[in-house]
Amino acid sequence: MELFENERIDYVNDNLSLIQKTKGLTFGTDALLLAGYIMGKYKKGLELGGGSGIISMLIAVREKCEHMDVCEIQEEYSDLITRNIELNGLGDKIKAVHCDIRELNANENMDIVVSNPPYMKADSGRSNAHDAKNIARHEIHGDIYDFSAAASHALKYGGSYFAVYRPDRLIDLIDSMRKKALEPKRMTFVHAYTDSEPSMVLIEAKKGGKTGLNLTRPLIIYKSRTDCDYTDDMDFIMENGVFPKDFKR
Repeated sequence: MELFENERIDYVNDNLSLIQKTKGLTFGTDALLLAGYIMGKYKKGLELGGGSGIISMLIAVREKCEHMDVCEIQEEYSDLITRNIELNGLGDKIKAVHCDIRELNANENMDIVVSNPPYMKADSGRSNAHDAKNIARHEIHGDIYDFSAAASHALKYGGSYFAVYRPDRLIDLIDSMRKKALEPKRMTFVHAYTDSEPSMVLIEAKKGGKTGLNLTRPLIIYKSRTDCDYTDDMDFIMENGVFPKDFKR
């Protein structure tokens, strides 16, 4: 596979090879955990804002969803997703779609929608509206309400929306979901250490679901601040590509 300027190939979880842009956002824990938070088997899925395509690729190789469409507004990243799909031989399971999530032609037929949406407001520290990192981090091409609207329009009744977000904007996330008939049903706070504040929140919402939220026990990533050893929960996720079963209750 030919690499362009400022690109590299990394070998990540599940024996996947991932072309990444050295000056763009790279594969991180948030993507790994979001893919692992999906516990079940589905037929049709959609990812909103695909980046490199890693989340949908992890879902596909773990056979959690038979087919994933990946919506990405940046043409260079939509092309990157296509190349990563080809590199890993996943053309029969994933398709990249170059589109704006606000203009997505949704048919309410998806079983799941997944997203790692931009978590910073458009006017919070943005230095370049056209920079790939800023587009991925800031709400330049749609805010959290737009993402929840796109998810709701794409999902069939009873379908699930999985998202990872920042805890300080959790109220916005839940408000945006409820305004689009997406009822939060399961939520997990993620902490780096037992004595640290949560750095991210994972959430599953059901389209048309009844009220009632299962707030799971928190996920702690590291055993202590003095070493880099994972906790048993994190080791399980890394090895199995899914959260332990008690995070499903």
